Amino acid sequence: MAEKQQDKIYLQPIPVRIWHWLNAFGIITLTVSGAQIRFPDYITWLGSYKSAIYLHNTAGFVVAISFTLWFFYYTFVARTMANLYVPKVEDLKSGILRQVKFYFLTYFLGWENPHHPTPDSKFNPMQKSVYLAIMFVMMPLVSLSGIFLTNVDPLRGLIVMVGGLKLLAGLHFLLACCLIAFIPTHVYLATLGRTPTDHIKTMWTGWEEEEGHGGEHGNESEVKSPVTGS
Repeated sequence: MAEKQQDKIYLQPIPVRIWHWLNAFGIITLTVSGAQIRFPDYITWLGSYKSAIYLHNTAGFVVAISFTLWFFYYTFVARTMANLYVPKVEDLKSGILRQVKFYFLTYFLGWENPHHPTPDSKFNPMQKSVYLAIMFVMMPLVSLSGIFLTNVDPLRGLIVMVGGLKLLAGLHFLLACCLIAFIPTHVYLATLGRTPTDHIKTMWTGWEEEEGHGGEHGNESEVKSPVTGS
């Protein structure tokens, strides 16, 4: 049962908010330290090369533990992993296109978001598809490749089996670049609420204002409402 407070709904529980900001800080740290490791002749923000490696490995460990806790929470505590992150047939058939249309066109015309988040359905069809790829493919692969790279000697045999150290390092770098590229997109989309800070505030307080439900949109007759929700 969704917890409500006047016109607000409790959307993000404390464990999710802690994980979100811990993960965000960890990924930013990995980005900065990883950039110095990859381009040591041009980037020296963190001092010595050895310091950058140490910070990168520490942040990677924190993010890997954070990811494990996230998986445990949604799978065994909240038990909503599949419902929240796996797109349904309707999502794939029309939901993604409807949401893309909103983000790229109708939002700027002041039309209502076709998706209304609830604790049992936080993410719209496009978010589900993107998060599914990031959380279940890219994050495990970048974490696993990072573990291999920080344990070269004991895992040398496995590294050779997967193609060698150079291939593994290249894969780790490319996966990291894909994750980093998602960050500005994530931040931008987070500003597309009733006001630019609505969704960001939700990740601090847990509460989000409920949007009005304007009816069905199947025949392109979305109900218009001001972007600011005044």
